[in-house]
Amino acid sequence: MSSKLFGAGIVAAAILASPLAAQAADLRAPSYKAPAYVSPAYASWSGFYVGIVGTYGFGKSSWSNAVATTGDFDVKGPMAGGTVGYNFQTGSWVWGLEGDLSASWMKGTAGTAVCVPDCETKNTWFGTGRARLGYAGWNNWMPYLTGGAAFGDIKATQGGASITKTKVGWTAGVGVEYAFLGNWSTKIEYLYADLGKATCSTPTCGLDTEIKLKANLVRVGLNYRF
Repeated sequence: MSSKLFGAGIVAAAILASPLAAQAADLRAPSYKAPAYVSPAYASWSGFYVGIVGTYGFGKSSWSNAVATTGDFDVKGPMAGGTVGYNFQTGSWVWGLEGDLSASWMKGTAGTAVCVPDCETKNTWFGTGRARLGYAGWNNWMPYLTGGAAFGDIKATQGGASITKTKVGWTAGVGVEYAFLGNWSTKIEYLYADLGKATCSTPTCGLDTEIKLKANLVRVGLNYRF
């Protein structure tokens, strides 16, 4: 009797073990997936902004009349002022308008047959109104091209007498801007500016004399976007 019970127990155990073994065979090893790739967050350049700008200018001036000319002589000096602008971004391209106005200490002197005892060309304020086209596809960096109008004064002094003329010319250049801390950005740019020429009349300069001023401007700035 006992041998029959023992055999029945073995059969029952085999029957119970069969589905458990089948279920165990169906279990799969857990699979792990790498986290989804998240592209880096690029800066948004759209909107209004204001800023400050510091400049070092260096270039050439010349005086000429019907008798003689100074030829080109050096003018140089710093500038400091403010900036306001607006950007509109479409994909990786940034379209913008920017204006700036600075106090200027750029000047130079020459002593020649035109200038007795010497001539001084001075610029006391300078501004621009420009379009900008930038590319915003390199993380938070935006290189850009820029160009438009330049305006400022040409102050011409000879022998204690002087004239000051407000002139409008043109400017063009390149730059790169870097966005950081949310709405802040910093930039460095180069501009070439031509303010054209001013005329110093006979009562001041002895003869009607044309004064020209052209400058290279290296600028750094800090902007805040709204």
